[in-house]
Amino acid sequence: MMLPVILSATFMALFDFFVVNVAAPSMEHDLHAGQAALELIVGGYAFTYASGMVTGGRLGDLLGYRRLFLAGMAAFTLASLLCGLAQSPSELVAARLLQGLTGALMVPQVLALITATFPADERPRAMSWFGVTAGIGAIAGQVLGGLLLDADLFGLGWRVIFLINVPVGLVALVFALRLLPHHRAERRPRLDPLGAIGISGALALILVPLIIGREEGWPVWTWVSMATSLPVLAATLRWELHLTRRGSEPLLDLTLFRNRAFAAGLPVNAAFMAFFASFMFVLTLLLQGGLGLSPLEAGLTFLPLGVLFSVTSILGRSLVARYGLRVMTVGASISGAGLVILIAELQTLGGDITPAWLLIPTGFVGLGNGLVLPTLIGAVLAGIQPAHGGAAAGVLTTVQQFASAAGVAILGVVFFGGLGARPSRADYAASAESVTFLALALVVTMAALTLLLPNPRPAAQPATEPEILIEAA
Repeated sequence: MMLPVILSATFMALFDFFVVNVAAPSMEHDLHAGQAALELIVGGYAFTYASGMVTGGRLGDLLGYRRLFLAGMAAFTLASLLCGLAQSPSELVAARLLQGLTGALMVPQVLALITATFPADERPRAMSWFGVTAGIGAIAGQVLGGLLLDADLFGLGWRVIFLINVPVGLVALVFALRLLPHHRAERRPRLDPLGAIGISGALALILVPLIIGREEGWPVWTWVSMATSLPVLAATLRWELHLTRRGSEPLLDLTLFRNRAFAAGLPVNAAFMAFFASFMFVLTLLLQGGLGLSPLEAGLTFLPLGVLFSVTSILGRSLVARYGLRVMTVGASISGAGLVILIAELQTLGGDITPAWLLIPTGFVGLGNGLVLPTLIGAVLAGIQPAHGGAAAGVLTTVQQFASAAGVAILGVVFFGGLGARPSRADYAASAESVTFLALALVVTMAALTLLLPNPRPAAQPATEPEILIEAA
């Protein structure tokens, strides 16, 4: 019973990342939000979510995964309520920033709890379900988001996409209080405030310009900010290395990168999330902006993708057990084939393309992604010892969310750059074609990188495991 409870946090966080794609036009109309405010409503969540992940994971190691999960879930539920009650663009931006930050406290504890509490032979299955849940949460953001907006429950409009988190979060809290184990490590790590500031600052310096730079016309400060992020990150990594050599407790445990699967798997995760997030974002823009579909019609277009993703996600573990991690390479190739079909359709049909034509390429993407994501999560974390679960989860989820935000921002620039002042259906199709070429390049890169992943072995258990106490709340 514990696994569904903690996975609810993953679903909620990914759902809220993607659901605003279909709700953005309604928010813009209802709140009279400008394009800059809309960019922050959509992208601000990704910024604080990605920036706080490493710190959130380390705080779990420090204060306990159960405690941080409960605090994060309660705070995320409250932030969702504030989003639903927002009366102005600035209020919604602030609530979304808070929502992302609280998600960063909550989600790393999911993987950390899996690593710390599941036996080594059961851990890959639990990791696989984490990947399944993340993918379904992303797709549900499009499908369920469209259904909720069309239903207009209680006349709430777009607000219901946030308010639905409140009862879900409260139920999850009740079950978490009863079911989550009390985690107590024999040696409590210390927090590294300079590392937290440095990593968050480096991410902020690059993500903020990417999120709002296009709307602001790329002023000088955006380029200075992005250029500054690299030396800030380099200085932070030097500090973390210094702490490691001194025997202190760095925020970012660089010894994690000695694990081949972890080090090789992070670039695969980055390529996958940059492709998947930007693909979902641009396809939504094509459906609603270019083809004039309602949120419900656009959401239903993603339904076959979601169904096929779920099917191959469930079948993936048995296929990996039989054929190894090359199943991911095959999955990436299937997704790539879907993008090739989409490019051919956009080139041939242009502005005459209809949602029916999109079902085949998106179906291929769903089939392929279902073979990649759940297996990838398990492969990356399979060799991580329980004592490092929070730190490893924080790094992995940071990479995923940074890649998602960067992919949406960069490919979004390409997409919007081709539209012009008064875009036609043909303009939308041409922009979508350009972005799909870039997405295909990411998928090809991902497929090549999967060849570097070693087949996982059961995690070696340390001589002294962190003590796990199972108690009633």
